[in-house]
Amino acid sequence: MGKVLEVKDLKISFKTFFGEVEAVRGISFDVGKRETVAIVGESGCGKSVTANSIMQLLPMPPAFFKGGEILFNGENLLDKTEKEMKEIRGNQISMVFQDPMTSLNPTMKIGDQIVEGLREHRKLTQKEAEQKAIEMLDLVAVPQPEKRIHQYPHEFSGGMRQRVMIALAMVSTPQLLIADEPTTALDVTVQAQILELMKTLQDRLDMSIILITHDLGVVADMSDRVIVMYAGQIVEQGTVDDIFYRPGHPYTRRLLASVPHPNLSKDEPLQAIEGSPPDLYVPPKGCAFYDRCDRAMKICKDHMPEFISHGDSHCSRCWLHHPMAKQVQDLGKEGA
Repeated sequence: MGKVLEVKDLKISFKTFFGEVEAVRGISFDVGKRETVAIVGESGCGKSVTANSIMQLLPMPPAFFKGGEILFNGENLLDKTEKEMKEIRGNQISMVFQDPMTSLNPTMKIGDQIVEGLREHRKLTQKEAEQKAIEMLDLVAVPQPEKRIHQYPHEFSGGMRQRVMIALAMVSTPQLLIADEPTTALDVTVQAQILELMKTLQDRLDMSIILITHDLGVVADMSDRVIVMYAGQIVEQGTVDDIFYRPGHPYTRRLLASVPHPNLSKDEPLQAIEGSPPDLYVPPKGCAFYDRCDRAMKICKDHMPEFISHGDSHCSRCWLHHPMAKQVQDLGKEGA
């Protein structure tokens, strides 16, 4: 499988009045052709910063790149000018944003917004662009597209607005689609429809998807591979089966345990991950999950673990899997 995207040792920080926030701290991953890769983790772990960095949509400043590469079809996007990125953005790489109501222009008709994107990237007449806009709305199952192109965003339901956002993203048949929380605030039935739509369009348009989410149910339904992020770093990555059935990092296990299961009784408490993520103004020297981990050792506090392989595509960043960990794995945080 060829690689559409390769992210190598990416580091992103933000300058603030209180100092530098190290939002993304040296992450590396790739996305193959027609592959869906999910990036999961709690709020503030760096998922959306990573997605926006690929699109070059971070505010510069206060954001700045400290290192790394983002290779799209072998070319480093960090070396591109804004003019070059405009040719790529929305054309070869598209993004479905988290909140369609704030992402769509409330003062423009839906059809005009799609036509604007089409005429930006393709040499079409107004009439040809309008016809293509109708075809795209029909493709994402918006009923009566000939009528709906003349309506404004507030005249659409949440699910229909999300379909419009997908139509806008797909209008130039991109190679890579980045979906940032595409089912947030939608009810379960509409969520299922949106996910099914994305899978259908992926097959039809032969594209790759990066799915940013905190919903593990969405991950299980959509993804080929999963990247687990915590405190600006990748702590584990593998196939869906690896992550769900053979989790290697304590954070991944706790994340999975926090999902309510169907047989949960009304008297059974929900599982939570105690504590808070570390302060990224002063990132920890060792494992960022140390203070919240019930299996932490002294080495976890002082030394950052390397990735340890659990198979072909499965690896995690945890000292518990080090060859010498058998001697010390039962010690608490104050162990030698």
